[in-house]
Amino acid sequence: MRHEHRGGPHTFVGFQQVAFRRASGEEGRRERSDRERHGGPGGGRGRHGGFGGRRGFEDAEPVAVSTEAISAWLTGRLPEGWFTAVGDVVVDRDEITVVGTLPTPDGAPEVGTEVAAEAEAGRISRFREETRDQRIAIAQEAEQRYGRTIAWGARAGETAVLFTNRSVPVMTRLRQPERQVLDTLVDAGVARSRSDALAWCVRLVGRNSDEWLGQLRDAMSHVERVRDQGPGA
Repeated sequence: MRHEHRGGPHTFVGFQQVAFRRASGEEGRRERSDRERHGGPGGGRGRHGGFGGRRGFEDAEPVAVSTEAISAWLTGRLPEGWFTAVGDVVVDRDEITVVGTLPTPDGAPEVGTEVAAEAEAGRISRFREETRDQRIAIAQEAEQRYGRTIAWGARAGETAVLFTNRSVPVMTRLRQPERQVLDTLVDAGVARSRSDALAWCVRLVGRNSDEWLGQLRDAMSHVERVRDQGPGA
């Protein structure tokens, strides 16, 4: 999705950021439809006055909470036997991504082979279908509690799939030299549009600055822990 507003010295550019490997489009549409029918994230009115967590830029800030706190809540809330571990929990202003580790399929073939990958994919698909209604209910609770939707995923062996996640428009102001960077990427065929070029730049920075970004996130987590221990906690 691209949003542009020309006028004055700036151009507004919006882009949709899509993360992780997602499941097939048909499965994603079905899950979103189920979620909306149940009035969950994307369907019902959220705690901040928006509808199902689809907050506009002008809406209230999400609840300030640490990743550790959300992980602890999920560990206590998720049904026994779902995951051998709640491996990856990633939190931002809009979404909580939960990727749990599933038990290895019974009689699984040698790890790393094509047959093993198929067994792992089947195990993930089974988990997705069997837990759909419960995951929707838990996502509703999390949205009421934290003001964020939940994106579910699962990992089995070396296969990991993210079922559904949000694509969030992000608005920015760019002056001419910055716009020229995007236009160069478009003219060179690297990106289809300015918004696509901006998303490409973000992904490139993420890959090339992974160590620095990790240190920054660790520092922020430390600040969150200290803040939670303060007098007003």
